[in-house]
Amino acid sequence: MRIGVLTSGGDCPGLNAVIRSVVHRGVVDHGDEIIGFQDGWRGLLEGVHRPLTLDSVSGILAQGGTILGSSRVQPSHLRDGVERAKKYCEDLGIDAVIPIGGEGTLKAAKLMSDGGLPVVGVPKTIDNDIACTDVTFGFDTAVSVATDALDRLKTTAESHQRVMVVELMGRHTGWIALHAGMAAGAHAIVVPERPFHIDRLTEVVRERFDRNKKFAIVVCAEGAKPEPGTMHWEEGVKDIYGHERFTGVANQLSRELEHRLGKEAKPVILGHTQRGGTPTAYDRVLATRFGWHAVEAVHKGAFGHITALQGTDINLVPLAEAVAELKTVPAERYLEAETVI
Repeated sequence: MRIGVLTSGGDCPGLNAVIRSVVHRGVVDHGDEIIGFQDGWRGLLEGVHRPLTLDSVSGILAQGGTILGSSRVQPSHLRDGVERAKKYCEDLGIDAVIPIGGEGTLKAAKLMSDGGLPVVGVPKTIDNDIACTDVTFGFDTAVSVATDALDRLKTTAESHQRVMVVELMGRHTGWIALHAGMAAGAHAIVVPERPFHIDRLTEVVRERFDRNKKFAIVVCAEGAKPEPGTMHWEEGVKDIYGHERFTGVANQLSRELEHRLGKEAKPVILGHTQRGGTPTAYDRVLATRFGWHAVEAVHKGAFGHITALQGTDINLVPLAEAVAELKTVPAERYLEAETVI
């Protein structure tokens, strides 16, 4: 078979491990030919591609980013490009396409699948917000990076008797903030799923100083917001892809806490450092398993599905189910974090 593979959306530790696994499983075990589309869906829509051989993927298992590159494509261009993508695949003799990406990529994959393109998706996102899989590769790496940063910030915060407000990635879900905050022993965690009340948050931090503690660490997901009307809040606008441009929860929250507490409060925004660099061992293994099973799904003709970790097994889940809803932080998980804190 001739299999196309692409990586789309934000980069994520473990993407190269999936690519490597697809090539190894396809070439060595099935005698397949693997074609890599450059820069995500754009490469498929424009027919920009290159062959992927065993030599092409040598040494990339522990490498961050993606050797195929990535890009974001406006939804309207994807809708208009389904027939063009099918034509390119027919001309190239592509029997199946394996797109690797998050929510947006999988929605595009469903669009292509509904239009007749043979697709088997692989979920990736550091946000861990794909509902049908217990975890996505990249999440463990992002949490590890964030936890290490929080551990380091504690010494600075204590030395200067400061409040550190640390902003982590998470537009719609707070999984990274929740896990990293718990792992590092943060003193407050705010997530998009649970709007915070500034009065209660202020009291949590003030209570620490009242007990003669010298510092406080507040962890917030980038999409976290206050309860309406509880504090002045600057809303962001949407970009051309429909994503909200956040105005900076750490900046706004640190200013408010400093004003209310009379203590120095510093915003720290980790940003894309959480997405880059070497993937953890866990993410390398999960990504490799996803790639292996994606190739097997192609050979079984199980198109219109994605690979998903469920328990310890890799199963196939329909694309329609995969994009039906985001996996958000449930109330009981947030309560666990509050108990630990």
